[in-house]
Amino acid sequence: MGPVAREMHRRLIQALSPTRIELTDDSEKHRGHGGYNPAGESHFSLLIESPAFAGQSRVQRQRLVHNALGDLLHERVHALSIKASAPGE
Repeated sequence: MGPVAREMHRRLIQALSPTRIELTDDSEKHRGHGGYNPAGESHFSLLIESPAFAGQSRVQRQRLVHNALGDLLHERVHALSIKASAPGE
């Protein structure tokens, strides 16, 4: 896990206290595409389960993730695929 992924992981744990989190760097799958960074850590997939998502719509859940990651999404990460759920879903 590179420095960007570690920081993303840290922020998500701090903000959302997930019961499950899987963050995958998919950057190599996007070689030659827009936003690709040869250094990696530009495209990610996130699978996250958190009690914070209970009763929230898909858009609200994504907003919580985006808020937790803040400037990383604007300055370093080109794309983030999010699958967010509450425990028991």
